[in-house]
Amino acid sequence: MRKSNKTAYQLTSAAVIAAIYVALTLMFLPIAYGPISFRISELLCILPYFTPAAVPGLFVGCFLANFLGGAAPMDVVFGSLATLIGAWGSYRLRKHKWLVWLPPVISNTLVIPWVLRIAYGNEELMPVLTGTIFLSEAIAVGVLGNILLMALDRHKHLIFRRSMAD
Repeated sequence: MRKSNKTAYQLTSAAVIAAIYVALTLMFLPIAYGPISFRISELLCILPYFTPAAVPGLFVGCFLANFLGGAAPMDVVFGSLATLIGAWGSYRLRKHKWLVWLPPVISNTLVIPWVLRIAYGNEELMPVLTGTIFLSEAIAVGVLGNILLMALDRHKHLIFRRSMAD
């Protein structure tokens, strides 16, 4: 594949992933934000296993979802950075299929409770905030994400063939 075609394919893939992340987040808006939240779109954090385009796609998707969802500026920035760190970590662990869910769970568990506390003045105890974020991430990425990973893995050479040819 020529370099210009590869770049266009990667940009298009990242844009599609970002759009799906935004759509899933905004579709389930009432449960996607807050100290007790469940962001179904986080299941997409396993996509770096299949394509490096998922790393910027997830970052841009999270940034746009937070911005369009009315999140505080600190949440838009640091929540998106937590997703970027998690996606990059998943990409780095792509040779270990069953571990790709861990980096997003860890990065969000470490960052988001502080964001909730500082950006929104949430007075919950940090262990409570940390526990709820960990649980929601573990379910979204660890359970739903791994179900998605198994489903996509069967057809990865059709869906992600250009990304995997690298």
